[in-house]
Amino acid sequence: MQNQNFTTTILVDKSQDEVFNSINNPRAWWSEEIDGNTDKLNDEWTYHFEDNHRCKMKIIEMIPGRKVVWLVEDNYFKFTKDPGEWIGNKITFEISKQDNKTQLIFTQIGLVPTYECYNVCRDAWTGFIQKSLRNFITTGKGQLKWYLE
Repeated sequence: MQNQNFTTTILVDKSQDEVFNSINNPRAWWSEEIDGNTDKLNDEWTYHFEDNHRCKMKIIEMIPGRKVVWLVEDNYFKFTKDPGEWIGNKITFEISKQDNKTQLIFTQIGLVPTYECYNVCRDAWTGFIQKSLRNFITTGKGQLKWYLE
């Protein structure tokens, strides 16, 4: 059976270290509504979007220039029957060289099509990774409100 976890990939003309450092500043590309430190192993932090989504993350793996993994320790969705759909999911950022570019593979392990939030979450992550994070890596400015454009 094919892997159904959500994944999206970008290629950029920046170093692996620049991509790694950008990932670890989610306030610049995901949301300014993040409380806590987000750049060291075992850091725990919270995210919220209005009263629709809240989650608590823990950084459980960090390999400089190569990989970052967040564990979703707690989650709340206002718009799903099971508000905790993401709890236990791992959000991975895998960084590698691809020819003369840097490849970033983003995967949310556990975000699968059977989740009620799947379509909304897939579309949101696609925008945040393909637009905001890519722009932050390449220009130094994320597009936090890409969905309003």
